[in-house]
Amino acid sequence: MDRKYAELAMNKTVEILAVDSPTGFTRKAAMQVLEWFTSLGYEAKLTAKSGVLVDLGGADEEDALMLAAHIDTLGGMVAEVKGNGRLRLTNLGGMQAINGETENVRVYTRDGNIYEGTLQLCNASVHVNTSYKDTQRSFDTTEVVLDEDVKNADDTRKLGIEVGDFVCFDPRTRITSSGYIKSRFLDDKLSVGILYAFAAYLKENNITPSRRIYLHITVYEEVGHGGSASVPAGVTEAISVDMGCVGNGLTCTEKMVSICAKDSGGPYDYEVTGKLIAAAKATDAQYAVDVYPSYGSDVEATLRAGHDLRHGLIGAGVYASHGYERSHFDGVWNTLKVLKGYIEE
Repeated sequence: MDRKYAELAMNKTVEILAVDSPTGFTRKAAMQVLEWFTSLGYEAKLTAKSGVLVDLGGADEEDALMLAAHIDTLGGMVAEVKGNGRLRLTNLGGMQAINGETENVRVYTRDGNIYEGTLQLCNASVHVNTSYKDTQRSFDTTEVVLDEDVKNADDTRKLGIEVGDFVCFDPRTRITSSGYIKSRFLDDKLSVGILYAFAAYLKENNITPSRRIYLHITVYEEVGHGGSASVPAGVTEAISVDMGCVGNGLTCTEKMVSICAKDSGGPYDYEVTGKLIAAAKATDAQYAVDVYPSYGSDVEATLRAGHDLRHGLIGAGVYASHGYERSHFDGVWNTLKVLKGYIEE
């Protein structure tokens, strides 16, 4: 696997990170991803849930492989327009107020306007609030301060802002000279970039896999049902390409590809996990096999929906998941290597 495909994956990740797509508000990002794959010459379509299903081709349609990644992210929704004109949020997915405090946000109204603001602790000045450091951060003790001249709820509603509007947190994407990529929402837009680069690798090298390969870019993973539908006929294996966990008690780093043996949903298929390990060894990929203590994936949703298939999970190592996340070029490259080795197995 040439390093240029890892560079392509990083570039595409940066591109899609710039498109806000909290779970439930993913249509624009999905349309962009759809255009990516159709531009490569693949057959791609939107599912009814507005995910993207791509057919990469391949000979054996009765033993097909599906690779899943998700484009939906954490975020917020307006739960209340407060009397002071500020906004109380409810979280989308596992977004936590303590991770979003002081972050810039964008509020999308139903009539198409976008307003900027910042998530702040209520009474946010340290020089005024003597309980600042002792206050438990939650979406009840924080509020969005709009960058508009609003003094009460009527002022805010005149802007068109209402309960149910989506609130998107600034990803703050950076790529360092040492190869690290830092951003909110690498979970799981980094994997979407990886699957695009993998599809480009197959196309540019005229590779027809021995088995049919489908990609499913899902849009409700962060709330648990992204991979529950749209499984093509003939699929016998499904692998989530999602973030690999990095933290205490685990061996993966941001420069490695993580192969998950078990998460909070139980063990992954023994045969699939073994083949992923063999693919890593065959391609000289730096890898780790880990158990994730608090995690769930798209392919587990696929199984819970009743689909009869084997399942696995891999991903580039990502530190500080659901916060300001960090991965590395080498982790992306090693993930691509494993995908290459897996289809050649």
